[in-house]
Amino acid sequence: MFKDTEAFSSFAVDDTERAKEFYGGTLGLEVSERSMEGHRLLTLRLAGGGVVMIYPKGDHTPASFTVLNFPVDDIDRAVDELGRRGVTFERYPGFHQDDKGIARNGGPQIAWFTDPAGNVLSVLQGGA
Repeated sequence: MFKDTEAFSSFAVDDTERAKEFYGGTLGLEVSERSMEGHRLLTLRLAGGGVVMIYPKGDHTPASFTVLNFPVDDIDRAVDELGRRGVTFERYPGFHQDDKGIARNGGPQIAWFTDPAGNVLSVLQGGA
């Protein structure tokens, strides 16, 4: 039924201007914006043709799970660069994370961080 449909993912934020600055400026993604019924919507263009829509929600509650994962070839380099750009990394119970916040527990190496709205994102090496 949906084999030929160009599906996309979406998630909410509380402030689209801050989201645009973070995703475009801090993370370096291609971000476009449009208005729909008086709401400012953002579209992230991801490598490989993926698209994510970000929409405003006044009573936004951050997702309690990872909404977007960024595979990288060198997680240490990615974490260091994000740190230089002001990103701080989250720590979660049950995961042994090193001083940089990277979990290296036998699966993909992964480090979690949040966007300005509190949604969880990750960089990971060896997954996907």
